[in-house]
Amino acid sequence: MGGERHHYYGKHGTPQKYDPTFKGPIYNRGCTDIICCVFLLLAIVGYVAVGIIAWTHGDPRKVIYPTDSRGEFCGQKGTKNANKPYLFYFNIVKCASPLVLLEFQCPTPQICVEKCPNRYLTYLNARSSQDFEYYKQFCVPGFQNNKGVVEVLRDGDCPPVLIPSTPLAQRCFPAIHAHKGVLMVGNKTTYEDGDGVRKNITELIEGAKKANGVLEARQLAMRIFEDYTVSWYWIVIGLVIAMMMSLLFIVLLRFLAGIMVWVMIVMVILVLGYGIFHCYMEYARLRGEAGSEISLVDLGFQTDLRVYLHLRQTWMAFMIILSILEVIIILLLIFLRKRILIAIALIKEASRAVGYVMCSMLYPLVTFFLLCLCIAYWASTAVFLSTSNEAIYKIFGDITTCPVTGKTCNPETFSSSNESRLCPGAHCQFAFYGGESAYHRALLGLQIFNAFMFFWLSNFVLALGQVTLAGAFASYYWALHKPDDLPAFPLFSSFSRALRYHTGSLAFGALILAIVQIIRVMLEYLDQRLKAADNKFAKFLMTCLKCCFWCLEKFIRFLNRNAYIMIAIYGTNFCTSAKNAFFLLMRNIIRVAVLDKVTDFLFLLGKLLIVGSVGILAFFFFTHRIRIIQDTAPPLNYYWVPILTVIIGSYLIAHGFFSVYGMCVDTLFLCFLEDLERNDGSAERPYFMSSNLKKLLNKTNKKLAES
Repeated sequence: MGGERHHYYGKHGTPQKYDPTFKGPIYNRGCTDIICCVFLLLAIVGYVAVGIIAWTHGDPRKVIYPTDSRGEFCGQKGTKNANKPYLFYFNIVKCASPLVLLEFQCPTPQICVEKCPNRYLTYLNARSSQDFEYYKQFCVPGFQNNKGVVEVLRDGDCPPVLIPSTPLAQRCFPAIHAHKGVLMVGNKTTYEDGDGVRKNITELIEGAKKANGVLEARQLAMRIFEDYTVSWYWIVIGLVIAMMMSLLFIVLLRFLAGIMVWVMIVMVILVLGYGIFHCYMEYARLRGEAGSEISLVDLGFQTDLRVYLHLRQTWMAFMIILSILEVIIILLLIFLRKRILIAIALIKEASRAVGYVMCSMLYPLVTFFLLCLCIAYWASTAVFLSTSNEAIYKIFGDITTCPVTGKTCNPETFSSSNESRLCPGAHCQFAFYGGESAYHRALLGLQIFNAFMFFWLSNFVLALGQVTLAGAFASYYWALHKPDDLPAFPLFSSFSRALRYHTGSLAFGALILAIVQIIRVMLEYLDQRLKAADNKFAKFLMTCLKCCFWCLEKFIRFLNRNAYIMIAIYGTNFCTSAKNAFFLLMRNIIRVAVLDKVTDFLFLLGKLLIVGSVGILAFFFFTHRIRIIQDTAPPLNYYWVPILTVIIGSYLIAHGFFSVYGMCVDTLFLCFLEDLERNDGSAERPYFMSSNLKKLLNKTNKKLAES
């Protein structure tokens, strides 16, 4: 039987003990990576605690409804501002970021008002009783004119200037418009800032234009929502068509995989051959033409690239390059012919496996549901954390005479507090949004933890799906008599094994990937901060780090995927599975490369076919270009809304189906490599591969052959 066959997936040739009882995924297995399982459970408990704390302190209504500086909602029934629906900013210039406005972190006092100002007026000029009564409604509630002008503006009791404004999403924004190409507010091109200094209108734009764009997007969202309400059932029909086409394509791969691969290879050879012929014809045509004999070196660099097409040397270079590519591809076909046939046979075998484990095509719905839970919890926690900030008021006064200057205060009780009596000239003024408790100081860290846990749990859900599918398809491969030896419920059995024994291993692999992903997020954040800096070395270093971590994430994904397959088959821990899978693939690197490229091509072809067909059908339907049913299509504000939805949905559906199929191909491939190294075709150690694969490799099972 060949003594050298008794070792398999040995590291650097180290023989491993052969297990004669192995007949597929091991059912008698133990728990792996228990420490990581404990860490995951503790992290989930901490994540739930963070969510509870965030939900206790945060208020997501701040994202939708405007609130004043004291956290009171504007225009909401049951509040003291029920008759004041609009939010007025004392100094809109300080609100230059749409994120600031959406999270209400604008560092300027804000009050609720009955209506937005419709006239231009400064506090210095509001001297008449009529003007002052009008101005008073835009001052803080309970304002009394018992202070001097300087004290009122210093204490933030009133805005320094009123500017004609228009309400938008319950907020007052300067009524900026263009008149003959000149920006104006009302009928003026400048405004007075309240201190007697006139400023240009353009200084208001940074505080208002971005916010206008963000809030106008809400109106666009409402129109899009209307389109969805009248076209949702047609969108569902389009997605069902995409699902049926995806399933049909996977079934047809059993019969057409070889034809599609070889047709594409022949087409590539023919295209390159035509390119060589065309280059030779152009090279011959330019013979004798003036200027065509100039060399590329003498011509130098030219911005008009068409100049190079008039040189014979250019076409000669093209012809040489294409000829080299043609020769390389032909040589690869000659030497890799058998490996391409093996890849095609594995793809066909994967189609059969999916046919026998048809419920595997529905498993992406489970993954999708669990990912939706992760996304919903992360998003809601992030919103509650971001709306946990409160308006902070501090005591402002002469630091030399007032010892409590800089301390927090309550503007409603400050006048009767000990601090007010201790510092008669001090005042309680709005400082910023945030908080000085331990919770508020930890908000940034909690947001990072929220993002990290989202990555960890999402990767865990994906890992659970990969192990579940790998276990089911491995059960198919290691069934000697297919499909008679298949277990009754291979997918459910694999799912229960993964959760019962390998939660820790899945958590370990997901944790490694989550650490790399959170580092990439931090690098992106730092890169955004460095864009304003003119430090070329820092930008170069940041680009290198981003590239390295991107490559690292891709490698870890590849390694994790194959480690999960080994976990599903043998029940070993994560590190052992990753090591065994890595060395097994490295010993068969050419087969890995060929199979990877062949499957990538087939999946790309399938996605283009499905998404393109459904997208074109949706375009003709929603644009009323199919005469037979043109009256059936609903009227829309934007016809691209359902079309893009169908295209994106079709791609996701095709990707979901092909991800199952891709996992099947990868699992069968690793099982195939294990089968070659583990068995020799004897009665004690028969090959488990299909008859087509045995025929390609000239392998036989002796017991079957003798019988």
